[in-house]
Amino acid sequence: MVLTPRGVRFGGRVLPCSIGKGGLTSTKREGDGATPVGQHQIVGMLYRPDRIPRPAHWAKPVGPNDLWSDDQGDSAYNTQVRAPYAFSHESLRRSDPLYDLVLIMDWNWPNAQPGLGSAIFIHQWRRPGYPTEGCIAFCRTDLHWLAAQIQPGTRVIVPSLA
Repeated sequence: MVLTPRGVRFGGRVLPCSIGKGGLTSTKREGDGATPVGQHQIVGMLYRPDRIPRPAHWAKPVGPNDLWSDDQGDSAYNTQVRAPYAFSHESLRRSDPLYDLVLIMDWNWPNAQPGLGSAIFIHQWRRPGYPTEGCIAFCRTDLHWLAAQIQPGTRVIVPSLA
């Protein structure tokens, strides 16, 4: 998968996408809203079994207690954790459909450095052109198509496009 000015190029297609509201950056920081430049890999897939069927044999279901730590002071920063959880976190089971299907990228993972960004995912967009908090987002149809095509280790190349 390669990010281009027109979208992500993969499998002979170009899929329109949204990136972070902070644009692209090679100096990613927690809360900057930017999508990190670099060569990343897909390291996981999560899905809501109460909303969608399993998108791939290696996808893992998320439940109401599944969270993602975004607290720089947490030893589990930038990893999946479970509620109840005292540190700052993001729910992986949202009321909207954005995280019904999530592809986890290896940005600042598995040995996260505090402050260098967390929860950099590929997920469903709110609407075309609406920016993310640093993730890459697609329409539901394209996201599900991608999930059926990729494997763990699939590369995600985010060039600076400058």
